[in-house]
Amino acid sequence: MTPLEEQAASLSRDEIVSLLKSKQELASRVDELTRQLEWFKRQLFGSKSERRLLSPDARQIALGEPFASTSPGPVPTITVSSHSRRRSRPAWESDTDDTELRFDASVPVKEIRIPNPEIEELPPDSYSVVDTKKSYRLAQEPGAYVVLRYVRDVVKLKKEGTFSCPPAPPTVLEKCFADVSLLAGILIDKFLFHLPLYRQHQRLLAAGVRIGRSTLTLWTHRSIGLLVPIYEAQWVSVLESKVLAMDETPIKAGRVKPRGRSPGKMKTGFYWPIFGDRDEIVFPFSPSRKHAVVEEFLGSYKGTLLSDGYEAYSRFAAGVDDLVHALCWSHARRGFVASEGVEPELSQTALQQIASLYKHEATIRERGLEDKEKLEYRAMHCKPLADDFFKWLRGVFQEHLLLPTSPFTKAANYALEREDGLRVFLENPDVPLDTNHLEREVRSVAIGRRAWLFCWTEVGARYVGVIYSLLATCKLQGIDPYTYLVDVLQRVETHPSRDVHLLTPRLWKRHFADNPLRSDLDLIRQGSLD
Repeated sequence: MTPLEEQAASLSRDEIVSLLKSKQELASRVDELTRQLEWFKRQLFGSKSERRLLSPDARQIALGEPFASTSPGPVPTITVSSHSRRRSRPAWESDTDDTELRFDASVPVKEIRIPNPEIEELPPDSYSVVDTKKSYRLAQEPGAYVVLRYVRDVVKLKKEGTFSCPPAPPTVLEKCFADVSLLAGILIDKFLFHLPLYRQHQRLLAAGVRIGRSTLTLWTHRSIGLLVPIYEAQWVSVLESKVLAMDETPIKAGRVKPRGRSPGKMKTGFYWPIFGDRDEIVFPFSPSRKHAVVEEFLGSYKGTLLSDGYEAYSRFAAGVDDLVHALCWSHARRGFVASEGVEPELSQTALQQIASLYKHEATIRERGLEDKEKLEYRAMHCKPLADDFFKWLRGVFQEHLLLPTSPFTKAANYALEREDGLRVFLENPDVPLDTNHLEREVRSVAIGRRAWLFCWTEVGARYVGVIYSLLATCKLQGIDPYTYLVDVLQRVETHPSRDVHLLTPRLWKRHFADNPLRSDLDLIRQGSLD
């Protein structure tokens, strides 16, 4: 008998139980550290995308993994049919023209004619122009700001003995010297291109324009305030959708009351983006993530709600009649992605089965299947895959001894507990497989909070949600955000309140996009205003 065997034989029952508990704790700790190590590997060496290629040969370089051999293989060849020979260039043509620059008609072009020194002293009848060559250079002016000076003559009518002067053009904001083009540009730079106001202020100073930072903040606040009725009308339109996708994302907004000499910290609030089936989205703000917020924002909505596994959505769905709760497959698969480092074989099997579902969804999009045809395709191809996936998950627990704290155990339980919601897409052709279309629009909020960090007040956070809603919907509807903002900021004051819904991007595109209101600066550039 070995010393270890002798020592094991001398252990009491309590000591054995204690050792087993210690072993379980150590195994759990090893799993946790392994998961953290895999995460660090992905951050340093791997792709952060969750996409998985179906090919079993696809590999990802990881820490300590040697590079694969890169010896060149045979060069592939193709057979081509005979073709016409390209014409030879005349001697006066050259290869130095910059023909790679691509731009549309909205980009202003300033023409510079270059004289030919060889013909400067020659009479015009001694040569002839046979062609004109054009080269392009993309240039940038030091400042993109222009001052519009409106000159109005004051005249005296001799017969009446009175003076007359035309009024100054109306402004979007009362007693404000900012043109509508500047207001729209400030909003787009901050919320579309994530340029904080203090950096815009620095850019103004560099261009020779001196305006206080507080003035920029006030203009932003007042401009978005004009858009609030349009945002509310769009929210009503979104809630009329048959299928809604909803999520939540944090944002720093408002200050915690400081104690003593502490400067205080920023509160954590939440945007709750809601995506409708008309390609419209709203970003309502709430200072909390409580379950009651879902009911507050959705009210008595009846239809299909697509979300992640947060229990606030399931609790709301359970209390509303005629509401179907669908769940996101992308969130279900994230748990299996996280468990690859601990249970690689089981995790890869799960991910490959889910990838098969996504492959069939791609086929549906390629074929353009809708309604009945889409439902039939899913019933024939996706339903058997879903049945096999959940059957396999149940069998895993019978065939393998897995710790409750194992990441794979948690991922499998997450999927099994939400099986009914994950199957909804098989019964409704309008329900997508995941909420990725919503999360793509949330990305702008995530980038923005890294650029300008926080909202000073909760009121400011609500206004940020308003402008995010309209800009994101403009992109979804294929509308130029600048053109839209320049138009509606001028139109909203005189537009009938009963028809404010016509100013939402979706309906604005139909009613006003063909002849939008322009700023005077745009008209000058187009040559229609002297």
